[in-house]
Amino acid sequence: MIRSLWSGATGMIAQQTNLDVISNNLSNVNTSGFKKIRADFEDLLYQIDREPGAPVEPASVVPTGIQVGLGTRVVGTNRLMSSGNLKVTGNQLDVAIEGDGFFQVQLPNGDIAYTRDGAWRLDGDGQIVTSNGYLLEPAVVVPEDAVEITISPTGDVSILVPGDVNPQNVGQIELARFVNPGGLKAIGKNLFVETAASGAPQVANPGDEGMGTTIQHILEMSNVEVVEEMVGMIVAQRAYEANSKTIQTADDLLRIANSLRR
Repeated sequence: MIRSLWSGATGMIAQQTNLDVISNNLSNVNTSGFKKIRADFEDLLYQIDREPGAPVEPASVVPTGIQVGLGTRVVGTNRLMSSGNLKVTGNQLDVAIEGDGFFQVQLPNGDIAYTRDGAWRLDGDGQIVTSNGYLLEPAVVVPEDAVEITISPTGDVSILVPGDVNPQNVGQIELARFVNPGGLKAIGKNLFVETAASGAPQVANPGDEGMGTTIQHILEMSNVEVVEEMVGMIVAQRAYEANSKTIQTADDLLRIANSLRR
């Protein structure tokens, strides 16, 4: 069987996965804190018909040999952790991280997840939570009589209450950073969890130990570049078409061979 049939098929499968990754990036172009993903490829095994370096004479060897590749595959999806654009919202519970680090969130089962999405809310008990109701870790509770909330660049959360001109500190935002943030596992809802690839979290206050700082009234938007993704989509489409052409050409060669007459 002609090898190009299978090589072309692997190329089509790889480009389909590439297009799936691009479409996910584009669908999250307005998702705050979203980090785009890139599909990485590798070539498959090679069929070696003539070994490079094989001796042909006592003083001579084969310079290149004959190596025919068997296609490609997606070897991984790399999440790019570059910062997204900052958007001024004016909301006192919108907080962006300028620099390295993730907010910590407590899941319903007690585990800790991590996010760059700083669109916080207050629940019925005055606790700062995500849009899905997950608690900020460590927990911060805002009294119901608070008229103003202030979050400093170092993560201090202060409030003003009626009749008091001095702010009261009600909590401290802590950030976590990882040796390999690209190794975090995405679980949806703008959340990541720790894996063996990411390493253990290093927790500190904003501005300490290499952590970024917190900026109130601002959201970090997605780092997806629409033009870049559209160009990538065109390249994936053309590569898919080119691979389909190799399959079609191989099929034509087989048809010609099958139609030979004695």
